[in-house]
Amino acid sequence: MVQTTNQANNKLQLTNSSCRFCDNPLSHTFVDLGMSPLCESYLSLEQINQEEPFYPLHVHVCDRCYLVQLESYVSPEHIFTEYAYFSSYADTWLQHAKDYTELMVERFGFNEQSHVVEVASNDGYLLQYFVEKNIPCLGVEPAANVAKVAVEKGVSTLVEFFGVKCAKKLIKKGKQANLILGNNVLAQVPDLNDFVAGMKILLAPEGVITIEFPHLMCLMAENQFDTIYHEHFSYFSFITAQKIFAGHGLTLFDVEELSTHGGSLRIYARHEEDESKPMSDRAIALITREEEAGFKEMQSYVNFDEQVKETKRKLLEFLITAKRGGKTIAGYGAPGKGNTLLNYCGIRTDFIDYTVDRNPYKQGKFLPGTHIPIYHPDKIMETKPDYVLILPWNFKDEIIKQMAAVKEWGGKFVVPIPEVTVID
Repeated sequence: MVQTTNQANNKLQLTNSSCRFCDNPLSHTFVDLGMSPLCESYLSLEQINQEEPFYPLHVHVCDRCYLVQLESYVSPEHIFTEYAYFSSYADTWLQHAKDYTELMVERFGFNEQSHVVEVASNDGYLLQYFVEKNIPCLGVEPAANVAKVAVEKGVSTLVEFFGVKCAKKLIKKGKQANLILGNNVLAQVPDLNDFVAGMKILLAPEGVITIEFPHLMCLMAENQFDTIYHEHFSYFSFITAQKIFAGHGLTLFDVEELSTHGGSLRIYARHEEDESKPMSDRAIALITREEEAGFKEMQSYVNFDEQVKETKRKLLEFLITAKRGGKTIAGYGAPGKGNTLLNYCGIRTDFIDYTVDRNPYKQGKFLPGTHIPIYHPDKIMETKPDYVLILPWNFKDEIIKQMAAVKEWGGKFVVPIPEVTVID
Protein backbone atom coordinates (compact mmCIF):
# COMPACT_ATOMS: atom_id res chain seq x y z
CA MET A 1 0.00 0.00 0.00
CA VAL A 2 2.87 2.36 0.82
CA GLN A 3 4.50 1.64 -2.54
CA THR A 4 1.28 2.42 -4.41
CA THR A 5 0.95 5.73 -2.57
CA ASN A 6 4.55 6.70 -3.36
CA GLN A 7 4.06 5.92 -7.04
CA ALA A 8 0.98 8.15 -7.11
CA ASN A 9 2.91 10.95 -5.43
CA ASN A 10 5.78 10.62 -7.92
CA LYS A 11 3.38 10.85 -10.84
CA LEU A 12 1.81 13.93 -9.31
CA GLN A 13 5.21 15.62 -8.99
CA LEU A 14 5.97 15.02 -12.66
CA THR A 15 2.68 16.45 -13.89
CA ASN A 16 1.76 19.06 -11.28
CA SER A 17 4.19 21.76 -12.46
CA SER A 18 3.00 24.55 -14.73
CA CYS A 19 4.44 26.33 -17.76
CA ARG A 20 6.90 29.07 -16.82
CA PHE A 21 5.40 31.36 -19.47
CA CYS A 22 1.65 30.74 -19.67
CA ASP A 23 1.10 28.83 -16.38
CA ASN A 24 -0.65 25.97 -18.18
CA PRO A 25 -0.34 22.57 -16.37
CA LEU A 26 2.43 20.40 -17.84
CA SER A 27 1.57 16.78 -18.59
CA HIS A 28 3.61 15.87 -21.72
CA THR A 29 7.18 14.52 -21.70
CA PHE A 30 9.60 15.82 -24.32
CA VAL A 31 12.54 13.68 -23.18
CA ASP A 32 13.60 12.02 -19.92
CA LEU A 33 17.39 11.89 -19.45
CA GLY A 34 17.24 10.42 -15.96
CA MET A 35 19.22 11.89 -13.07
CA SER A 36 22.26 14.11 -13.56
CA PRO A 37 24.48 16.48 -11.54
CA LEU A 38 24.73 20.20 -12.34
CA CYS A 39 26.77 20.25 -15.52
CA GLU A 40 29.14 23.05 -14.48
CA SER A 41 29.81 21.72 -10.96
CA TYR A 42 33.38 20.51 -11.55
CA LEU A 43 34.93 18.66 -8.65
CA SER A 44 38.27 18.99 -6.89
CA LEU A 45 40.25 15.94 -5.81
CA GLU A 46 38.93 16.38 -2.27
CA GLN A 47 35.32 16.41 -3.46
CA ILE A 48 35.20 13.24 -5.54
CA ASN A 49 34.67 11.04 -2.48
CA GLN A 50 31.94 13.26 -1.06
CA GLU A 51 28.20 13.15 -1.62
CA GLU A 52 27.21 14.62 -4.97
CA PRO A 53 23.67 15.85 -5.67
CA PHE A 54 21.85 14.60 -8.77
CA TYR A 55 18.63 16.13 -10.13
CA PRO A 56 16.05 14.96 -12.69
CA LEU A 57 16.57 15.89 -16.33
CA HIS A 58 12.93 15.32 -17.22
CA VAL A 59 11.87 17.81 -19.90
CA HIS A 60 8.23 18.68 -20.55
CA VAL A 61 6.42 20.53 -23.33
CA CYS A 62 3.45 22.83 -22.82
CA ASP A 63 0.44 21.92 -24.98
CA ARG A 64 -0.75 25.54 -25.04
CA CYS A 65 2.33 27.61 -26.01
CA TYR A 66 4.67 24.71 -26.93
CA LEU A 67 7.47 25.90 -24.69
CA VAL A 68 9.85 22.99 -24.05
CA GLN A 69 11.08 23.29 -20.47
CA LEU A 70 12.83 21.75 -17.51
CA GLU A 71 11.71 22.34 -13.95
CA SER A 72 14.04 24.62 -11.97
CA TYR A 73 15.28 22.26 -9.26
CA VAL A 74 18.14 24.56 -8.26
CA SER A 75 18.10 28.34 -7.83
CA PRO A 76 19.94 30.54 -10.36
CA GLU A 77 22.00 31.92 -7.46
CA HIS A 78 23.33 28.43 -6.77
CA ILE A 79 24.24 27.84 -10.41
CA PHE A 80 25.50 31.20 -11.63
CA THR A 81 26.98 33.12 -8.67
CA GLU A 82 30.35 31.50 -9.44
CA TYR A 83 30.50 30.03 -12.92
CA ALA A 84 33.05 27.87 -14.73
CA TYR A 85 32.23 28.96 -18.29
CA PHE A 86 34.36 31.71 -19.82
CA SER A 87 33.33 32.66 -23.36
CA SER A 88 36.75 33.93 -24.44
CA TYR A 89 38.36 30.48 -24.61
CA ALA A 90 36.68 29.72 -27.96
CA ASP A 91 38.33 31.59 -30.84
CA THR A 92 35.41 31.11 -33.22
CA TRP A 93 33.05 32.51 -30.59
CA LEU A 94 35.19 35.65 -30.26
CA GLN A 95 35.06 36.09 -34.03
CA HIS A 96 31.29 35.62 -33.90
CA ALA A 97 31.08 38.40 -31.30
CA LYS A 98 33.26 40.74 -33.33
CA ASP A 99 31.23 40.14 -36.49
CA TYR A 100 28.04 40.83 -34.53
CA THR A 101 29.39 44.18 -33.34
CA GLU A 102 30.24 45.22 -36.90
CA LEU A 103 26.77 44.17 -38.09
CA MET A 104 24.94 46.13 -35.39
CA VAL A 105 26.94 49.31 -36.04
CA GLU A 106 26.44 49.04 -39.79
CA ARG A 107 22.73 48.17 -39.69
CA PHE A 108 21.49 50.45 -36.91
CA GLY A 109 24.17 53.16 -36.80
CA PHE A 110 25.13 52.84 -33.14
CA ASN A 111 27.80 55.36 -32.15
CA GLU A 112 29.29 57.33 -29.22
CA GLN A 113 25.82 58.68 -28.34
CA SER A 114 24.27 55.21 -28.12
CA HIS A 115 24.05 52.94 -25.10
CA VAL A 116 24.46 49.15 -25.32
CA VAL A 117 23.53 46.74 -22.52
CA GLU A 118 24.39 43.05 -22.62
CA VAL A 119 22.60 40.74 -20.21
CA ALA A 120 24.70 37.76 -19.10
CA SER A 121 27.79 39.48 -20.47
CA ASN A 122 30.18 36.80 -19.16
CA ASP A 123 33.87 37.80 -19.33
CA GLY A 124 33.41 40.77 -21.67
CA TYR A 125 34.01 38.60 -24.74
CA LEU A 126 31.56 40.70 -26.82
CA LEU A 127 31.30 44.15 -25.25
CA GLN A 128 35.06 44.59 -25.58
CA TYR A 129 34.44 45.21 -29.29
CA PHE A 130 31.93 48.00 -28.54
CA VAL A 131 34.49 49.48 -26.13
CA GLU A 132 37.03 49.51 -28.98
CA LYS A 133 34.56 51.61 -31.00
CA ASN A 134 34.01 54.03 -28.07
CA ILE A 135 30.34 53.06 -27.87
CA PRO A 136 29.12 53.32 -24.24
CA CYS A 137 28.13 49.91 -22.90
CA LEU A 138 27.32 48.02 -19.74
CA GLY A 139 27.43 44.33 -18.96
CA VAL A 140 25.05 42.69 -16.50
CA GLU A 141 26.59 39.45 -15.21
CA PRO A 142 25.63 37.52 -12.04
CA ALA A 143 28.85 35.50 -11.75
CA ALA A 144 31.32 37.66 -9.82
CA ASN A 145 34.37 35.58 -10.81
CA VAL A 146 33.53 35.97 -14.51
CA ALA A 147 32.54 39.66 -14.26
CA LYS A 148 35.94 40.42 -12.68
CA VAL A 149 37.64 39.32 -15.90
CA ALA A 150 35.36 41.61 -17.94
CA VAL A 151 36.18 44.62 -15.77
CA GLU A 152 39.88 43.92 -16.27
CA LYS A 153 39.22 44.23 -20.03
CA GLY A 154 37.69 47.66 -19.53
CA VAL A 155 34.08 46.49 -19.77
CA SER A 156 31.90 48.15 -17.14
CA THR A 157 29.94 45.33 -15.49
CA LEU A 158 27.13 45.16 -12.96
CA VAL A 159 27.20 41.97 -10.89
CA GLU A 160 23.50 41.16 -10.73
CA PHE A 161 20.76 39.00 -12.20
CA PHE A 162 18.77 40.85 -14.86
CA GLY A 163 15.01 41.34 -14.55
CA VAL A 164 12.41 44.01 -13.79
CA LYS A 165 14.14 45.13 -10.59
CA CYS A 166 17.51 45.54 -12.31
CA ALA A 167 15.94 47.34 -15.30
CA LYS A 168 14.16 49.86 -13.07
CA LYS A 169 17.40 50.52 -11.20
CA LEU A 170 19.20 51.26 -14.48
CA ILE A 171 16.37 53.50 -15.71
CA LYS A 172 16.66 55.60 -12.53
CA LYS A 173 20.32 56.09 -13.38
CA GLY A 174 19.43 57.22 -16.92
CA LYS A 175 20.68 53.99 -18.51
CA GLN A 176 17.94 53.37 -21.10
CA ALA A 177 19.37 51.16 -23.86
CA ASN A 178 19.40 51.64 -27.62
CA LEU A 179 20.57 48.04 -27.96
CA ILE A 180 19.95 45.20 -25.52
CA LEU A 181 21.60 41.93 -26.37
CA GLY A 182 21.77 38.51 -24.79
CA ASN A 183 23.61 35.52 -26.23
CA ASN A 184 22.68 32.08 -24.91
CA VAL A 185 20.99 33.46 -21.81
CA LEU A 186 17.26 33.16 -22.57
CA ALA A 187 17.39 29.40 -22.01
CA GLN A 188 19.06 29.98 -18.62
CA VAL A 189 16.31 32.17 -17.17
CA PRO A 190 13.84 30.41 -14.84
CA ASP A 191 11.54 33.46 -14.61
CA LEU A 192 11.04 34.21 -18.30
CA ASN A 193 8.30 36.75 -17.74
CA ASP A 194 10.40 38.84 -15.35
CA PHE A 195 13.37 38.73 -17.73
CA VAL A 196 11.48 39.78 -20.87
CA ALA A 197 9.48 42.40 -18.96
CA GLY A 198 12.80 43.84 -17.76
CA MET A 199 14.00 44.25 -21.35
CA LYS A 200 10.74 46.02 -22.25
CA ILE A 201 11.34 48.52 -19.43
CA LEU A 202 15.00 49.16 -20.29
CA LEU A 203 14.61 49.50 -24.07
CA ALA A 204 14.59 53.00 -25.60
CA PRO A 205 11.47 53.89 -27.67
CA GLU A 206 13.08 52.99 -31.00
CA GLY A 207 15.67 50.62 -29.57
CA VAL A 208 16.46 47.07 -30.63
CA ILE A 209 16.79 43.82 -28.71
CA THR A 210 18.75 40.90 -30.12
CA ILE A 211 18.73 37.53 -28.40
CA GLU A 212 20.55 34.38 -29.52
CA PHE A 213 19.55 30.89 -28.44
CA PRO A 214 19.83 27.33 -29.79
CA HIS A 215 16.99 26.61 -32.20
CA LEU A 216 14.68 23.84 -31.01
CA MET A 217 14.20 22.73 -34.61
CA CYS A 218 17.95 21.99 -34.88
CA LEU A 219 18.06 20.34 -31.46
CA MET A 220 15.40 17.86 -32.55
CA ALA A 221 16.63 17.31 -36.11
CA GLU A 222 20.25 16.74 -35.03
CA ASN A 223 19.63 14.74 -31.81
CA GLN A 224 21.27 17.48 -29.73
CA PHE A 225 19.90 16.17 -26.45
CA ASP A 226 23.22 16.93 -24.74
CA THR A 227 22.36 20.64 -24.87
CA ILE A 228 19.74 19.86 -22.23
CA TYR A 229 20.99 20.44 -18.70
CA HIS A 230 19.85 22.04 -15.46
CA GLU A 231 21.38 25.42 -16.36
CA HIS A 232 19.08 25.49 -19.41
CA PHE A 233 15.50 25.84 -18.24
CA SER A 234 13.80 26.40 -21.64
CA TYR A 235 14.18 25.47 -25.32
CA PHE A 236 12.62 27.65 -28.01
CA SER A 237 11.14 27.55 -31.45
CA PHE A 238 10.68 30.90 -33.18
CA ILE A 239 6.91 30.51 -32.88
CA THR A 240 7.09 30.15 -29.10
CA ALA A 241 9.62 32.96 -28.69
CA GLN A 242 7.27 35.19 -30.66
CA LYS A 243 4.43 34.42 -28.22
CA ILE A 244 6.59 35.11 -25.17
CA PHE A 245 7.83 38.49 -26.39
CA ALA A 246 4.37 39.52 -27.63
CA GLY A 247 3.06 38.77 -24.15
CA HIS A 248 5.23 41.65 -22.91
CA GLY A 249 4.54 44.21 -25.62
CA LEU A 250 7.52 43.33 -27.81
CA THR A 251 7.39 42.34 -31.49
CA LEU A 252 9.89 40.05 -33.19
CA PHE A 253 10.51 41.78 -36.51
CA ASP A 254 13.48 39.84 -37.86
CA VAL A 255 15.47 36.63 -37.35
CA GLU A 256 18.77 35.18 -38.51
CA GLU A 257 19.57 31.48 -38.61
CA LEU A 258 23.10 30.92 -37.32
CA SER A 259 25.45 27.94 -37.35
CA THR A 260 26.60 28.52 -33.75
CA HIS A 261 25.96 25.86 -31.09
CA GLY A 262 24.66 23.38 -33.61
CA GLY A 263 22.11 25.81 -35.06
CA SER A 264 20.85 28.96 -33.35
CA LEU A 265 18.48 31.84 -33.92
CA ARG A 266 19.23 35.51 -33.50
CA ILE A 267 15.89 37.21 -32.96
CA TYR A 268 15.33 40.96 -33.30
CA ALA A 269 12.69 42.61 -31.13
CA ARG A 270 11.20 46.11 -30.85
CA HIS A 271 8.42 47.79 -28.93
CA GLU A 272 5.10 46.78 -30.50
CA GLU A 273 4.24 50.47 -30.99
CA ASP A 274 7.49 51.12 -32.92
CA GLU A 275 6.36 51.02 -36.56
CA SER A 276 9.78 51.93 -38.00
CA LYS A 277 10.82 48.27 -38.23
CA PRO A 278 8.40 46.09 -40.26
CA MET A 279 8.49 42.29 -40.05
CA SER A 280 11.07 40.83 -42.43
CA ASP A 281 10.48 38.20 -45.09
CA ARG A 282 12.82 35.77 -43.33
CA ALA A 283 10.81 36.01 -40.10
CA ILE A 284 7.61 35.24 -41.99
CA ALA A 285 9.31 32.37 -43.84
CA LEU A 286 10.62 30.78 -40.63
CA ILE A 287 7.19 30.84 -39.03
CA THR A 288 5.82 29.03 -42.08
CA ARG A 289 8.62 26.42 -41.97
CA GLU A 290 8.09 25.71 -38.29
CA GLU A 291 4.35 25.34 -38.78
CA GLU A 292 4.94 22.91 -41.67
CA ALA A 293 7.41 20.96 -39.47
CA GLY A 294 4.69 20.46 -36.89
CA PHE A 295 5.78 22.83 -34.13
CA LYS A 296 2.12 23.52 -33.36
CA GLU A 297 1.33 19.80 -33.05
CA MET A 298 2.05 17.87 -29.84
CA GLN A 299 2.95 14.63 -31.63
CA SER A 300 6.02 16.31 -33.17
CA TYR A 301 7.48 16.75 -29.69
CA VAL A 302 6.69 13.47 -27.95
CA ASN A 303 8.54 11.36 -30.56
CA PHE A 304 11.90 12.84 -29.57
CA ASP A 305 12.42 10.61 -26.52
CA GLU A 306 12.89 7.40 -28.55
CA GLN A 307 15.18 9.23 -30.98
CA VAL A 308 17.50 10.09 -28.06
CA LYS A 309 17.58 6.50 -26.76
CA GLU A 310 18.77 5.24 -30.14
CA THR A 311 21.57 7.85 -30.24
CA LYS A 312 22.74 6.58 -26.83
CA ARG A 313 22.74 2.96 -28.02
CA LYS A 314 24.89 3.79 -31.06
CA LEU A 315 27.48 5.68 -29.01
CA LEU A 316 27.79 2.87 -26.47
CA GLU A 317 28.11 0.27 -29.23
CA PHE A 318 31.04 2.21 -30.71
CA LEU A 319 32.81 2.64 -27.35
CA ILE A 320 32.35 -1.03 -26.35
CA THR A 321 33.72 -2.21 -29.69
CA ALA A 322 36.71 0.15 -29.45
CA LYS A 323 37.62 -0.87 -25.90
CA ARG A 324 37.27 -4.59 -26.65
CA GLY A 325 39.65 -3.98 -29.55
CA GLY A 326 42.25 -2.59 -27.14
CA LYS A 327 41.87 1.03 -28.26
CA THR A 328 42.53 4.01 -25.99
CA ILE A 329 40.06 6.90 -25.87
CA ALA A 330 40.50 10.43 -24.52
CA GLY A 331 38.03 13.28 -24.51
CA TYR A 332 38.49 16.82 -25.75
CA GLY A 333 36.67 19.53 -23.84
CA ALA A 334 34.74 19.72 -20.59
CA PRO A 335 31.56 21.55 -21.68
CA GLY A 336 28.21 21.38 -19.96
CA LYS A 337 26.76 19.45 -22.89
CA GLY A 338 29.46 16.84 -22.52
CA ASN A 339 28.44 16.17 -18.93
CA THR A 340 24.83 15.56 -19.97
CA LEU A 341 25.98 13.14 -22.67
CA LEU A 342 28.38 11.20 -20.42
CA ASN A 343 26.03 10.92 -17.44
CA TYR A 344 23.00 9.91 -19.52
CA CYS A 345 25.01 7.26 -21.38
CA GLY A 346 26.83 6.03 -18.25
CA ILE A 347 30.27 6.75 -19.74
CA ARG A 348 33.05 7.00 -17.15
CA THR A 349 36.74 6.13 -16.98
CA ASP A 350 35.88 2.59 -18.05
CA PHE A 351 35.54 4.08 -21.54
CA ILE A 352 37.35 7.45 -21.47
CA ASP A 353 40.70 7.73 -19.69
CA TYR A 354 40.55 11.52 -19.29
CA THR A 355 39.49 14.70 -21.04
CA VAL A 356 41.33 17.98 -21.72
CA ASP A 357 40.26 21.62 -21.77
CA ARG A 358 41.90 24.96 -22.59
CA ASN A 359 40.19 26.63 -19.63
CA PRO A 360 42.66 26.70 -16.68
CA TYR A 361 39.68 26.95 -14.31
CA LYS A 362 38.72 23.36 -15.18
CA GLN A 363 42.18 21.80 -15.41
CA GLY A 364 43.06 19.60 -12.44
CA LYS A 365 39.39 19.03 -11.64
CA PHE A 366 36.98 16.18 -12.41
CA LEU A 367 33.79 16.05 -14.44
CA PRO A 368 30.61 16.00 -12.32
CA GLY A 369 29.00 12.59 -11.96
CA THR A 370 31.48 10.63 -14.06
CA HIS A 371 34.62 11.86 -12.24
CA ILE A 372 36.68 11.80 -15.45
CA PRO A 373 39.86 13.87 -14.82
CA ILE A 374 40.48 17.09 -16.76
CA TYR A 375 43.96 17.97 -18.02
CA HIS A 376 45.69 20.55 -20.20
CA PRO A 377 45.44 19.71 -23.97
CA ASP A 378 49.14 18.76 -23.96
CA LYS A 379 48.09 15.52 -22.23
CA ILE A 380 46.84 14.20 -25.56
CA MET A 381 50.30 14.69 -27.10
CA GLU A 382 51.84 12.76 -24.19
CA THR A 383 49.54 9.72 -24.24
CA LYS A 384 48.69 9.56 -27.98
CA PRO A 385 45.21 8.00 -27.72
CA ASP A 386 43.69 6.07 -30.63
CA TYR A 387 40.50 8.14 -30.47
CA VAL A 388 39.71 11.66 -29.29
CA LEU A 389 36.03 12.11 -28.46
CA ILE A 390 35.07 15.75 -29.12
CA LEU A 391 32.53 16.72 -26.48
CA PRO A 392 31.99 20.37 -27.61
CA TRP A 393 31.02 19.13 -31.08
CA ASN A 394 29.81 22.61 -32.03
CA PHE A 395 33.52 23.63 -32.16
CA LYS A 396 34.73 20.46 -33.86
CA ASP A 397 36.34 22.20 -36.85
CA GLU A 398 38.32 24.53 -34.60
CA ILE A 399 39.39 21.67 -32.33
CA ILE A 400 40.48 19.38 -35.19
CA LYS A 401 42.58 22.22 -36.57
CA GLN A 402 44.15 22.93 -33.17
CA MET A 403 44.88 19.23 -32.58
CA ALA A 404 46.08 18.38 -36.09
CA ALA A 405 49.09 16.55 -34.58
CA VAL A 406 46.75 13.70 -33.59
CA LYS A 407 47.01 12.33 -37.13
CA GLU A 408 50.79 11.88 -36.72
CA TRP A 409 50.29 8.69 -34.70
CA GLY A 410 47.19 7.57 -36.59
CA GLY A 411 44.74 8.95 -34.04
CA LYS A 412 41.18 9.70 -35.07
CA PHE A 413 38.54 12.14 -33.89
CA VAL A 414 35.07 11.00 -32.88
CA VAL A 415 32.00 13.26 -32.91
CA PRO A 416 29.02 11.84 -30.93
CA ILE A 417 26.19 14.09 -32.21
CA PRO A 418 23.92 13.79 -34.20
CA GLU A 419 25.30 10.24 -34.30
CA VAL A 420 28.73 8.69 -33.89
CA THR A 421 31.07 9.82 -36.67
CA VAL A 422 34.77 8.91 -36.89
CA ILE A 423 36.97 11.54 -38.58
CA ASP A 424 40.49 10.61 -39.72
